[in-house]
This record gives sequence, structure tokens and C-alpha cells, in this order.
Amino acid sequence: MGARAPSPLGPIAGPLPRRWLPAALVIVLALLLAACDNSPYPAGTARSNTLLNAFQERSPRSLDPTASYNNNETPYTYQVYEPLYGYHYLKRPYALVPKAAEAIAEPRYLDAQRRPLPPDADPGQIAYSVYDIRIRPGILFAPHPAFARDEQGRHRYHALKAGELGERRTPLDFEHQGTRELTAEDFIYALKRHASPRVEAPVFGVFAEHVLGLKALGDTLRTEDAKLRQGLPASALDKPFLDLRRWPLEGAQAPEKHLLRITLKGKYPQWKYWLAMTFMAPVPWEADAFYAQPGMAGAGMSLAAWPVGTGPYMLTERITDRRHVLERNPNFRGEPYPCEGMPGDKEAGLLDDCGKTMPFIDRIVSTNEREKLPHKAKFIQGYLDVPEIERPEWGIEFLSDMQDSAATRRLYEERGFQFPKTVDISIAYLGFNWLDPVVGRGDTPQQQARNRRLRQAISIAIDYEEGYGRIFINKAGEAAHGPLPAGLFGSRHGTVEGHNPVTHRVVGGKVVRRSIAEARRLLAEAGYPDGRDAKSGRPLVLYYDFQRVPTPEIRAELDWLTRQFGKLGIQLEIRATDYNQFQEKMRHGRAQIFSWGWLADYPDPENFLFLLYGPNAKVGHDGENSSNYRNPEYDRLYKQMQSLDDGPRRQAVIDEMVDIVRQDAPWAWGYFPYAASAFQPWVHNGKPSLLVRDMAKYYRLDTELRAQRWAEWNRPQWWPLLLLPVALLALLWRLRAHWRAREAAAGRSEAGAKRPGEAAA
Repeated sequence: MGARAPSPLGPIAGPLPRRWLPAALVIVLALLLAACDNSPYPAGTARSNTLLNAFQERSPRSLDPTASYNNNETPYTYQVYEPLYGYHYLKRPYALVPKAAEAIAEPRYLDAQRRPLPPDADPGQIAYSVYDIRIRPGILFAPHPAFARDEQGRHRYHALKAGELGERRTPLDFEHQGTRELTAEDFIYALKRHASPRVEAPVFGVFAEHVLGLKALGDTLRTEDAKLRQGLPASALDKPFLDLRRWPLEGAQAPEKHLLRITLKGKYPQWKYWLAMTFMAPVPWEADAFYAQPGMAGAGMSLAAWPVGTGPYMLTERITDRRHVLERNPNFRGEPYPCEGMPGDKEAGLLDDCGKTMPFIDRIVSTNEREKLPHKAKFIQGYLDVPEIERPEWGIEFLSDMQDSAATRRLYEERGFQFPKTVDISIAYLGFNWLDPVVGRGDTPQQQARNRRLRQAISIAIDYEEGYGRIFINKAGEAAHGPLPAGLFGSRHGTVEGHNPVTHRVVGGKVVRRSIAEARRLLAEAGYPDGRDAKSGRPLVLYYDFQRVPTPEIRAELDWLTRQFGKLGIQLEIRATDYNQFQEKMRHGRAQIFSWGWLADYPDPENFLFLLYGPNAKVGHDGENSSNYRNPEYDRLYKQMQSLDDGPRRQAVIDEMVDIVRQDAPWAWGYFPYAASAFQPWVHNGKPSLLVRDMAKYYRLDTELRAQRWAEWNRPQWWPLLLLPVALLALLWRLRAHWRAREAAAGRSEAGAKRPGEAAA
């Protein structure tokens, strides 16, 4: 008997062809899902007291307060840690207020024989500045196993041996948690950590210049650390605990349990601002000891990943590059919401919570959004309360959308989105690596002159007025003529006399950018006529190291920058990496040309001028001078400027410093961005700021309004369910046709099987 011929409709056996099953399931699921809620969160989230925001790219690199100096780390560090001082949430200009300290301490000045000097003493006479800072009693650290003790009072988890960590991967995996009171010694320990070779300390160079004995302590700790690590491979993750309590620091003492005494060399008026940053947040020695134990580093447990602080929140969940959760610190004492503000704050509702205890929010959830468009869409749908808690440019983006489309404006206004706008102190700049042989300083006087002209030519060619004044209005700002934005003492931004004569000139009383012809002349003098090496004839190729993986919306900006170099005949190649890899590249001086930004740490010109101070270079010092720029005269004037109070003398020194860097052009200067935050209508007390970083505790949510708006803005589409019966009938009709075809085929097969038998008979 021959094989049965296959039916053209599929296998005869079985009720339904298998190839139809996926299609049938897709139809049914699509109809069902179309009628479902599109919320990305678990049921009940809308009414929970949880702030929802997002982060882009990767997780923060470090949450260690000594090492952390990146904007994307501040949503966590400033909610977890509590420095001595902070900034008043509502007042402008910014005003310091005590946090862990009882009051803002005024320094006492001493001469070289430690005799008292008057407050207005000449800086040249001041040998020491002494700050006596009272710490608030009763402040407790957030729960952590580093503090847990047994019945005999011994630390439960300070003597773990290799392998005893087991499956525990977070501090929350330990059965016992503990706490203790904050003391002055915790601030001393934190200050010592800046000198430790175990920690990347980006401001050690700055602190070592001022804190008495800190530089010498750094030398001592390097020696002691080498002894402890003797015999260990350089790659060893587990290292013996370097207990900083063993070595005194002359410039940091605790005469009483809650009295911190810091002694500086000379006069340094800006020191009070550093005390408002997490660099001076307290670090308990117990945390350092806990994380130094065997297996901790391999399990991803360290202060860089799991911070220990006294602030209003504590980190309770960390899924790298996906999700981070902060929850209310049960040991936080609470703080009253401010009752004073600026004109207009009362009308904006920013004083409605006067005197109420903060924080208002129980939980902060940050989820990863790798692409900007879905990130933005979630805010428009209401599924993000703020797009990114630390980014001041999201409001500019949405305001730009409103300018482009009347329909978009109508939608945003109907939904009640809030985009409070301000001009704050920040800069976005394009930098040249001073160590690079082509765009950097140069080894010989002749090469230095050539490289300077090349940098000046590029600085003219990049038309920031066009790019960030007319094209990329979602990143709008004003072209910079130097390192100092408006709002700081010493800045002349926005005035005719404050223009950069290298890149601009004055025509008819107005400041205009110099012509491309002038830039090409400088380029030829640099040895690259028309963008080609005068000796070899080869085209000049430069490399732009970008700090993000390019997305479609970023690609347009990169293309624009490439065209700016193209005006001079220079070929610009983009080398893009994610932000963490970019930081590593910068730390080792492997970038050539790059863009970066600076958000003010404190409202003083020093905080921008130090970005070009030689001893603060990124390479070799882990500082924030990312260009690794060094000019002896600039560095000398910088030291002079630091000790001067605001006034004509300080202004003159600043003017001279700015003139030097304009000529050297280590930056192409870039632009001063506008700032505008974005808030949903149910988020109260939102006010944009670059200096106030512990903003989450001020926010208050109307969760009932959020639940209502989610329901209104994301109504399920029920009409697809009406199609379900139709789809099922169509499917049944198809099944019936298939069944009838199968029966007919079976009948033909049986008839064919009888005929051969009849012939044989």
C-alpha cells in the first residue's frame, strides 16, 4: 500500500492545524490586552506614598560619600547622607542652613603663634582658621548590620571569615540590624577617608591644601596600607581593614562627643560650602570595617553600593542598571518644612506645608529608561512623578514641545504639568585634554603656540549661539564667554565688557561671534591650512569622546558638532561609550576632545575656577580639572583669589584669571544652560535648584489625584472585547471548514482504497 498523500489543508489527523495555533492565540491575547490597564507598576501603586522617577543609562558608579562626585549619584547620596550644613530650600540667593550641625559656625582666626586675630584681619596674617561645630545630639544612623551587637555587646558581624557570608548579597539579608548615635568622631573619620589610598577621593587635593595635617596623613596611610597588603596580589578584592582611627589628624579633633573642631591652614572662606556637601557627611568606622571583611567586595557590598547614613532615606533595593529603591529611614528624627521663601513662593503654594514634619514621602522608586522617547512618554502618561529627580533640563524639553505645537501645549496645560523655570549656576563645556599632543599644551614653545591657535580656531567655529540658542532649544542656554555663569561674584556674563575677545568681537555695541575666515587663519597658523597638515598633506582627524551611547535624538546633536569642525575642514570622529566607561577614560587621560558639564556645588566663583586649577587635574589627582589644564600663573592667582573676600581686589584677580584661560582656551567654553524642572500636578513643593540636592524630603504627593489622573489619562480600550465574539465565530467557521475538508478528504481516500481490491477480485 502506498503512502497517503498529504492534504493541502494540513494534517488530516487532529482538530486544528498546529500552524494556526500561534495566530489564534495572538488574536485572542491581543483583544484581551487591548482592554487591559497599561500601567507598568503593580496594582495599588497609584495610591501608595511612593515617588516614581527614572534614570538613564547605567546605575550610579559610586554612592560612597568620599568618592561620589557625579550628578546621577546625588538622588541617592543626598537623601541617605546628611552633611553638617545644607541650603535653604526656597531662599535665593542660596543661604546655608544647619543640618547635622546645630548652627553655622563662624571661624576663629589665629596667627602663626596661635594668637587670636580679629575677624577682619589681613589674610596674610592668618595662619590658622578654626571652626568649632556643634553636632545635634540624638541623631541616629539608619539600621544596618554593621551596628548590630550580641547580648555581650560585641559586634555580631565584624569577624566574618571567608565563606561565612553565604548567599547574602545585601545588608538587608542579615538577620540582625542595629544603629547608634552620631558623634563628632564620625565626621573626623569621614575627613580622614579623603587621605586613604583605599578610596577614590576627587577632592583630596583641595582638602589637603587646607585641612591641617591631611596631606601628611595621606603619606602615612599609603605606607601603612602597603604594609597591610604586603604579599597580596594587586587584583585582590579582599584586603585587611585599614582602620583610620589609629592615626590622628591634626586638623580634625573632637574635644567633646558632639563638638567637631576643624583647623585649616590660612584663610579659606569657601570652606563653609564644602561642609554642605556629602564629602563631609559622617562615615561610621563600623561601616568601613564591615565592608572590609572577606567576600564582601566579591558580593558587591561596599559603601559604593550600599551607603550608611543618617539622612531621611535608606537604600533598600539595588538591581544594577534596572531599579533602585529608597525608603524612609525609621531612625530619622524629622525636620520642619520651611516657613520662609521668595516673592511668589506663597502664591505658588510652596509655603502651604509650613512647619509640617518632613519627609512627606515614604518611598522613592527609580527605574531605568534607556531611551528618551519612552522615558518622556511615561511622564506624559503620568507614570513618572518627575522624569529624573536630579536633572534640571527636563522642563526645558517640555517647554520646547509646547512652543513647537499648539496641540501639545493644549495637552500639557489640560493635564496641569508644572515646569517651573529658573536661571541657575551651571555650565556645559567642550574640553581639550591638555595631555594630548595635538590639542593639548604641547611640549615645545613652538608646539604650544600651534596647539593654542588650533584650540582657538575650534572655539570660534563652534557656534553655540546657533546650536543652543536656535536649534537644540530643548537644551537651551546662553553662549559662555568664560567659566563663570551669571549669579556668581566675579562673573561679567551678559555684559559687553565681559565678552571673550578670542571668540567674539563687538560690532555696533553688540557682541558677535568672530567669522569662520578668522578661525581658518588661526588654523593655518597652527599648521593645518584648510584642515590639512602643512607638512604631510594629510587631513587633520580629531576624536570626540562622547559619554553616552548615541540614540537617534542624540545623533542630531553629534552631527551638528561634526559640521562645526567641518567648517574648518577638520574631520571629527565620534568615540562613544556609556558614562561609566567614559569616566574611566577621563581618569586615565585617554580622551582627546570631550563635552562635560558642571553644576555648582556652592555659590562662589572658586567652585568654577577650580575646574581649571592645575593640582586639581583628573589624571594623577582624581580631581575635577577634566582637561588636566595647568598654567603656573593661573594657579598662583587661584591661590590668591581663594583667601580674598568678595570685593574689588578679588574681582581684579578673577578678571586676570579669566583672561588667561580665554587665551589658552582649554575649553571651547560652551554655554550656560537654563534650568526648568518637570512635575506632575499631584507633586507639591517642587522648586528647581542645582544646589539643593536633598529635595525629595520636601516633595509631597496627592496620591488620590494621581490615581484619578492615571485612570483618566490611560483609560482601558474596551471596544476590542466587542470583537472577541466575532473573532471566535470566525475561528469556529474556519474550524468547521477545516473539519468538512478533512471529512471529504477522508471519504476520497476510502473510495480510492476499495478500487484496487475490486480489480483483484
